[in-house]
Amino acid sequence: MSRLNVGNLFNENEDGAPVVSGISTFSSPHYFVPPSGTTAQRPSNPGEGMIRFNTDSGHLEYYSGELWVDVITNNNELGVSTFANTISAKGTGTRGLFASKLSPTNSNVIQYVSISTLGNTADFGDLTEKTADVAGMASRTRGVFAGGYGNHKNDMSFVTFASTGDATDFGDCTSRRVCDGRVSSSTRGVMMGHMLWSPFGGVNNTIDYITIASQGDAQDFGDMYTNNAPLGGGMQSSVRGVTGGTYNPDTNVIQYITISTTGNSQDFGDLSAAKNSAAGLSSPTRGIIAGGYQSSNYNTIEFITIASTGNSVDFGDQTAAWSTHSGTSSSTRGIFGGIGTPAAVMDFIEIATTGNAQDFGDFSFVPGGSRDGSCSNGHGGL
Repeated sequence: MSRLNVGNLFNENEDGAPVVSGISTFSSPHYFVPPSGTTAQRPSNPGEGMIRFNTDSGHLEYYSGELWVDVITNNNELGVSTFANTISAKGTGTRGLFASKLSPTNSNVIQYVSISTLGNTADFGDLTEKTADVAGMASRTRGVFAGGYGNHKNDMSFVTFASTGDATDFGDCTSRRVCDGRVSSSTRGVMMGHMLWSPFGGVNNTIDYITIASQGDAQDFGDMYTNNAPLGGGMQSSVRGVTGGTYNPDTNVIQYITISTTGNSQDFGDLSAAKNSAAGLSSPTRGIIAGGYQSSNYNTIEFITIASTGNSVDFGDQTAAWSTHSGTSSSTRGIFGGIGTPAAVMDFIEIATTGNAQDFGDFSFVPGGSRDGSCSNGHGGL
């Protein structure tokens, strides 16, 4: 029940319409209902501080004066106090996972860090089988790993962030996949294009999606608008998923999808150079693309503003030139992991700024090798 307290009513303009003035209050012991609608139905000329419920993302959002920002109330502070100070997972905060590795044979190891701290990885558990180059997707509670190298697998498995332990079967992809560009929201994971096992080195431009909260097989989403694949790297807001660069042929194309819908990807803009196998991560507003390969590895880091379209902008440099590595993030900090030979090291950046990456720590298990499946419970799509 609501009550409107009114000091007095009068008709100032003599037009027959009463005006409410004085002190008024609204109260309800249960709830209030804000305006709601899809992303496409946002006001064309919003005012700073305007608040609404976005039915596409399932989040409250407000207008900052420059862009729409999600209101996030979830608490994802996870940590283990018994670890040594050299282990990142001793701290609390968003939990980042790295799973599988080609080093020199496939691995089923899942490792994790607390993104807000520095240090080495801790053991989380094992995937259902040994593989490499899996696609990692996540909600705030669950991480899903899909596909993988070694006859290119079509199976998926999942873990729960708040606990440690081995992965459980989730379902199957629509086809055998490896090296996907992967993005996710709070509800949905999407795998964008992939490399083929037969003929090895070929590419497929299909896009699959899953509903993270429910186990089951992936479904067809659409196709990449280019007839090639990004081989990793993914950035997301709660609305939009973005990948940068492609393989076979290598291009500088950036493309995007609206995660809550289905359909083909669309052109976003261009990277500074043609490349494949770059690492991607994001805050709710900014996407980061690091490294990559064409003839040799890149050390450059670039960024985009996810809500708009356009070319990437220089951010800084990695601590060395790398490709086939992974990215994971909280809403403020990004980590690039699984890089370097023989020891696999991790770099980090503060996403809201620009500048060169710094050393985060090392992988404690299965060093060396190529791209891990990475995800977190605090990435930009949540």
